[in-house]
Amino acid sequence: MSDRWTQDPAHRPRLRNRSRIRSRRLLFLLAAVALVALIWSFSNRVLPTTSASESRALLPGGSADRPDGSALPATGTGRYKIVVDAGHGGFDPGAEGASGDEEKDFTLNLATKVADLLRREPELFEVHMTRTDDTYIELEDRSGMANAIDADAFISIHGNTFVEDPKVSGTESYYYDSGSQALAQAIHGPLLEALGFRDRGVKKEGWKVLTTSQVPATLLEIGFLTNPAEEAKLLEPKTQDQAAQAIVNGLKQFLQTAGKPQ
Repeated sequence: MSDRWTQDPAHRPRLRNRSRIRSRRLLFLLAAVALVALIWSFSNRVLPTTSASESRALLPGGSADRPDGSALPATGTGRYKIVVDAGHGGFDPGAEGASGDEEKDFTLNLATKVADLLRREPELFEVHMTRTDDTYIELEDRSGMANAIDADAFISIHGNTFVEDPKVSGTESYYYDSGSQALAQAIHGPLLEALGFRDRGVKKEGWKVLTTSQVPATLLEIGFLTNPAEEAKLLEPKTQDQAAQAIVNGLKQFLQTAGKPQ
């Protein structure tokens, strides 16, 4: 049957048609393979690659360090969300320094420096400030901002006061719940080293921005503005730069230990 079927002129057009269909299908398949190969080659040249260390960091539970020693996020799901709070503001000036300067201005300057340092690493940090100008923010709204975004850390910056004795000096760091103690301790050490002020310790206290915080939170009393010598140093841009860098360094130490949430 096959010989007669292939030799019958009436069937030859069907064979030729089927042959053409097979040829077209083969050409289409080859073209599709070539297109996929072209797209793959183009994406490898254009899209950024991931280093071996970054690949380890993207694995759940993985870790890697940058050349400067700072921690990479433990997963690729997002950046560390940090809320920096400049204490006081607006109608609430805070402490009046020995020079007459107000705490609200000092805290905004230092908080801005901290935020600017963190923003230099946009792939690592998502930075929020409770205020960026001379505005008063309710205490619960400050911690509320951190709660709303499920921040990895909330840092409230202050200058201390003790008008009864202008000789009182030093740096204090506060926390409220046990989950925040490590954050306060991590920042306190670098601050002492950078500023050289008296160590007044890391303490538990029920400040409202701490008690209403649902995320790791610390309140930093950098130094005493009512101490003339200490205030003069705190108002120097160089000292504020050193303090800001110390806060960032301590924060990174805390985050490296805590790890990046999923």
